[in-house]
Amino acid sequence: MNRPRRRQFLHFAAGAAALPTLLRIARAQAYPSRTVRILVGFAAGGTTDIIARLIGQWLTERLGHQFVIENRPGASANLAAEAAVRAPADGYTLLALTSTNMINATLFDKLSFNLNRDFAMVAGLNRSPFVLEVHPSVPVKTLLEFIAHAKANPGKITMASFGIGSSSHVAGELFKMMTGVDLLHVPYRGSAPMLTDLVGGQVQMSFDNLPASIEHIRAGKLRPLAVTTVTRANALPDIPTVAEFVPGYEASAIGGIAVPRNTPATIVERLNSEISAGLADPRMKARFAELGASMLMHSSAEFTKLVADETEKWAKVVNFAGIKPE
Repeated sequence: MNRPRRRQFLHFAAGAAALPTLLRIARAQAYPSRTVRILVGFAAGGTTDIIARLIGQWLTERLGHQFVIENRPGASANLAAEAAVRAPADGYTLLALTSTNMINATLFDKLSFNLNRDFAMVAGLNRSPFVLEVHPSVPVKTLLEFIAHAKANPGKITMASFGIGSSSHVAGELFKMMTGVDLLHVPYRGSAPMLTDLVGGQVQMSFDNLPASIEHIRAGKLRPLAVTTVTRANALPDIPTVAEFVPGYEASAIGGIAVPRNTPATIVERLNSEISAGLADPRMKARFAELGASMLMHSSAEFTKLVADETEKWAKVVNFAGIKPE
């Protein structure tokens, strides 16, 4: 091969080798070209729904196409996850992932998908604390007093939750496991009816999402004893963490975005970049603070590890407590 032809061949070969990369970049830059769905496994109005709508609005403004919320409540958020995993892996169906999905990985032994195998984790969104709270009729003012009171009255103090296997339930089971107290679990069908009965004194204590309980706490209708995250909550700066008295305890509601496993990496990376920009925006930070949530600004790889770690953590609690779905 003479020198001009050889040079031409090398240029052609280099161009051909670069073509897949250029196509991936072009595809990511062209995304989205139509409406994107964000599937939420809960009814409208809850924390997951609110945060999904906030990030959906941000992505709509940034990317020029609608990111619409589709609420698919049912089967402990499994309906939405199953719909998402069956969708084409093209970036046009996103799942609002929560701790419930991570708990469900162990709680349900016949799911049609594997959370950590069949989804690609895009980005974290939020970490929200639970608050360990009691009705004012319970004769305790501190967490240590509550633990002592519970040990003196085994099986007599009612612990309300959102439902069997819910995040509030497993937070309570982890507390029981680490403190040795015996609490009587009373499951409800959702946080709203649970909170109604807790405020009314029909049940005595619960681990509730802080955003849902904060106004009742401020009104003196509920007494907060501790929050469940590693650090104190900005909304209740004078209330200690459980870990200050029970070393190693941590429980929180985690939210993020996931997509079907084979979604192109360039689309995952673009979504992660745009979501991270949203979480850095001062207006978004202020809105999250109002909800009592902190932001999870993770790379896709970091969020993947967090989801795997949380799945393993809650598997131990579900198995230890012998929790079975309804």
